[in-house]
Amino acid sequence: MILKKVHRFLYVISVALSYFLFWPFFYYCSKNPSRYHTLNKLRGAWGFISSAMVGIFYKFQYEQPIDWSKTYIICPNHTSNLDISAMCILVKNDSSFLGKQELEEGLVTGLFFRTVDIPVNRESKMSSFRAFKKAAEKLQNGISLVIFPEGMIADNYPPQLGEFKNGPFRLAIENKIPIIPVSSLNTWKILWDTGTQYGSRPGICNFYIHTPIDTSNLTIADADTLRHKVYAIMRDKLEHSN
Repeated sequence: MILKKVHRFLYVISVALSYFLFWPFFYYCSKNPSRYHTLNKLRGAWGFISSAMVGIFYKFQYEQPIDWSKTYIICPNHTSNLDISAMCILVKNDSSFLGKQELEEGLVTGLFFRTVDIPVNRESKMSSFRAFKKAAEKLQNGISLVIFPEGMIADNYPPQLGEFKNGPFRLAIENKIPIIPVSSLNTWKILWDTGTQYGSRPGICNFYIHTPIDTSNLTIADADTLRHKVYAIMRDKLEHSN
């Protein structure tokens, strides 16, 4: 446990140091929406480097090749802060995260959630409406969205797949955008949540990228069915892998 605590400390230092080095480039790109594509590329590079410096790497297995020239809603389960870095590396087209409003004030996340990403206060109907309207505009402009359908990292350990929110599935149907379920198979074993309680360790985080689910023939009445389908796909994969 002591070694895991030390490793987690080194990971935090790695994130902070690499963010400091990347910050001038992040800041420059954040000042003009025309540079958001570059900002996303840099964020992916930062996610890879900050993890690799402490021996954490990401492996992606695909059920079928993904055509990244298309727009998607990417739905991963959420057990670790490393899931965010992984999604920055995985997604190859322009993309935005939809996440809780508190991230807008974060030291590391704030720059992104004030520019390329979308903060939402789920306790406020008005905030949720504005956020999902902005999300729909991004989708219509060809920008993919990364949305953790559980909405948070649950408190239970070992983590179990939590209940999914309706938001990403309604967005997908309303905008006729395919959904990509992503199963984070063992990331919590490398670093659970923020790593504060159990620390972290070097290792390979394995992700399974499921076949995109077409929503072009669905209606809003199918939102619950789509949600249950995505949940079942990810649950079965997680149970099989463990």
